[in-house]
Amino acid sequence: MITSTAVVTTGADAELPAQEAPIGWASQNGGTQGGGGAAPITVTSASALSSAISGTTAAVVRVSGTISCSGMLKVGSNKSILGNAGATIDGCGLTLSGSKNVVIRNLSFRDWDDDAINIEKASTNVVVDHNTFTNGYDGAVDIKRASDYITVSWNRVHGHGKSMLLGHSDDNGSQDTGKLRVTYHHNYFDGSGTRHPRVRFANPVHVFNNYYRDNEYGVASTCNAGVLVENNHFDNVDEPTLVGYAGSPAGTLVQRGNLFTGSGSPEASGTVAKIPYAYSLEPASAVKGSVTAGAGAGKILP
Repeated sequence: MITSTAVVTTGADAELPAQEAPIGWASQNGGTQGGGGAAPITVTSASALSSAISGTTAAVVRVSGTISCSGMLKVGSNKSILGNAGATIDGCGLTLSGSKNVVIRNLSFRDWDDDAINIEKASTNVVVDHNTFTNGYDGAVDIKRASDYITVSWNRVHGHGKSMLLGHSDDNGSQDTGKLRVTYHHNYFDGSGTRHPRVRFANPVHVFNNYYRDNEYGVASTCNAGVLVENNHFDNVDEPTLVGYAGSPAGTLVQRGNLFTGSGSPEASGTVAKIPYAYSLEPASAVKGSVTAGAGAGKILP
């Protein structure tokens, strides 16, 4: 039987200020502040953005306008990458490789040619918050290779198939077991296809207060992962939760407090490790309203 530390309240605020401390795994291991109080730098080109987000010196980088690019721009440690109103990354993505203490917020990503955000090689303490993802090639937010202490919150994925992968391979257990601890909350999976998330090895992964609409499947737990899925709204989702998927062996999954509207039957099995942090939990009946109003870029102060 699962136990968790939770402060259960109602009426979560969709209009979160940009400096709000993260909820979930990114609040652990010393917390996640990004560039903190560094003087903001505004960038308007791919070359300026790439330069501003490199290295380990603390930086607050504000993206203005549409930045067109290709491939992946490397993000160093101690960075806040914040979109001004309407800021868009067109054609490329951001990659974190061994990076620590990074916040990515209020950006629209479209037409990326690899991943929109790739987090790998033991990157830790990362927040991906209030972004919009549409029409890319591969994952919107993929997390892998022993990365840890991450929160993915208040994002919208639409017009795109592969949403959020957690753990890239069935053969990577020696590196990933005990890592890949991620919280997914208040995301809007708006007609996106799969991987919301698809999980390998991580335990516990926490998926709460997300709104799923018109998806092939919601959450898949595989390869001995442990996923707590609570107080989400699954609306016209073929397979809301899966234990094992596409040839990958089963993980465990506990589902509770979820709302299923016009959806298939959820799968659940086993127990999940304890959630170590406090969090506020909306009733599933309120999630559609709060998430559709508050998720995505442009819903917070730039």
